[in-house]
Order: sequence, then C-alpha cells, then structure tokens
Amino acid sequence: MLSQNHLKAYLLNKPFAVLDFPFGEEVMVFKVKHKMFATLSRGKGKDTKTEQPWWLNLKCDPDEALALRDIFESIIPGYHMNKRLWNTVIIDGSIPTGEIERMIDNSFNLVVSNLPKKEQRSIVLKNN
Repeated sequence: MLSQNHLKAYLLNKPFAVLDFPFGEEVMVFKVKHKMFATLSRGKGKDTKTEQPWWLNLKCDPDEALALRDIFESIIPGYHMNKRLWNTVIIDGSIPTGEIERMIDNSFNLVVSNLPKKEQRSIVLKNN
C-alpha cells in the first residue's frame, strides 16, 4: 500500500507543484501555478479507534471519473469537491500503484491544460 510519504513525494515532484494548507493542517492541498490538482487527507470513518486510510482527491475527465468508479470500489465521487470533475481515491491497497500515479498525472495534466498558454509552456520547459 502506498504511504503518505510516497504520495506526497510523487505529487511534489510535478513541475511547479507546491503544498498548501488552506483548509487547515489536516488537508494537504497540492497546487500548480496556484491551481489545485490534488488533496490528501485522512479518510472519514465510523471507527475512530483505527487509523483511517489516506484519501486522495484528483481532478478527472467526467467520463473517466465514472468509469473509474465502476472499476474500483475504492474510488468514489470527490469528497467535498465537484463530483462530476473530481474523484476521491481511498488508499487502501486495492488499486495498483501505477494506476494511482497515472491518475495523479492525469489530474496534473488536466489542470495544466486549463492554464494560460504562457504558463503551460513554462511547465513543459521545466519538465524537459
């Protein structure tokens, strides 16, 4: 199962990625050029005695978001997000690491694709 440290490092390894805490210390918000592409926090659960898995919110193409929810039980509509455009990935070991990293890459790329062209070019240049 992916650790919080692995997820955090993978997210921060994206060009111009920064970590912010606009919702308090419990929710890590990852941004590129001031635009959010992921959040990472402890999940919500009924059993407060056991440590809850990490919940990773990622932006997603609306059609792909629905397909992923059908494929993986641990992918749900984005918690506290636009449920059409965001998924919550529950990091419980049921989704392969490569698939989670692919979803992170897609979220990052979706956000970058909506930035002004000048900003997009600076990100592409840094990534090469």
